[in-house]
Amino acid sequence: MNHYLKYILAFVVVFLIGIAVYFFVVKSGNHSEKEHQNEVYTCSMHPQIIRDKPGDCPICGMTLIKKVVNDDTVNNHSIDNLLKPTDNYIVGNYQTTTAKDTTLSSTINLPGIVAYDPNSSVNIAARMNGRIERLYVNYKYQKVSKGQKLFDLYSPELLTEQQNYIYLISNDAENRSIINASKQKLLLYGMTQNQINGLASSKKVNPQISIYSPASGIIDGTETMTNSATPAMQGSNTSTEFLNVKEGSYIKKGEVVFKLVNTDKVWGIFNVSQGYNSHIKANQSIRITTELDKDEFIDGKINFIETQLNPADKTNRIRVYLNNNKLKLPIGLRLQGTVKTNPVNGIWIQKKGMVSIGTQKIVFLKKENGFKASAIKTGLEMDDFVQIIDGISVKDTISQNAQYLIDSESFIKAE
Repeated sequence: MNHYLKYILAFVVVFLIGIAVYFFVVKSGNHSEKEHQNEVYTCSMHPQIIRDKPGDCPICGMTLIKKVVNDDTVNNHSIDNLLKPTDNYIVGNYQTTTAKDTTLSSTINLPGIVAYDPNSSVNIAARMNGRIERLYVNYKYQKVSKGQKLFDLYSPELLTEQQNYIYLISNDAENRSIINASKQKLLLYGMTQNQINGLASSKKVNPQISIYSPASGIIDGTETMTNSATPAMQGSNTSTEFLNVKEGSYIKKGEVVFKLVNTDKVWGIFNVSQGYNSHIKANQSIRITTELDKDEFIDGKINFIETQLNPADKTNRIRVYLNNNKLKLPIGLRLQGTVKTNPVNGIWIQKKGMVSIGTQKIVFLKKENGFKASAIKTGLEMDDFVQIIDGISVKDTISQNAQYLIDSESFIKAE
């Protein structure tokens, strides 16, 4: 009995000693290994490089940076927490700058062109049905003077009214009211006072009546006018545009035969790029130069701002009304307008200090030994500067060139 008791006591002692050795040696070794595993080295430019000891990046040769991983990360067998985007936090020493609280103004250059003023145009319309017997203008953009003969017209209506007028003055000369009414009708049909006086003295009807220009200007086509040249002429490279009316053409009462545009009053039309619309106001001063003489200036004011945006080039237009009586600017002449914007106070940074990533704009804030991406809200743009509405203040230090810090292989995660 005592012999068996000794064996039992010896077994218990050995068992306790084994447990003590296990906890002291194995667990201690695991703890040291665990601490060793918590030290991870990676490359700031290539986060996919993971090493358990110091060294150089096999891709770019940069020195690997030590990263300490907490216990939760070690317990998690995924390495997602180690692969943080390099643009989220960039380690390095780069040139920096700060936002400035100041007042800025800029000069906006606007390309433009001289165009007709449609408000000063005159429509020469037919006052009765008839046939054009002879034309005295042959092509568009022909210059005519006030009182110049445009075409001869034959009209049965006018011929009948002339006969009525001659009959009244010959057989009922005392009935002045009816004679004046007939005379007024001839005037409305387009006859001049001299033509009516000649009709009264000769008492002979004229089957044709000459139509004269009511104003000076340039003959322009109407909306219904088409090029009546032959297919061979249409295919040729020529600047001459023919009218759609010709001798022998029939015209209807009320139909516009010619459109007469005046070059004494013209428009200067300028394109405003998107982003500068808020700087342009009506009655704002504008200085204009032409491609004929860039040293000669024309001072004017912005008379009208069009609200419709051109979808092709994302611009809208402004108009400047010009008195061309002395300037003599040819239609289609290219112009260059200069507008000085009103001073705007705010917080400004240079455009190269930010970068656009689609719907967001970011800057890189200086944080200890690196830079961290931060989203900002911008406002106006003036020359090389952009206004900061929210995101940073004048106390923050940012990277001078944000584009330089972007890693094209990484996804930017801005705070």
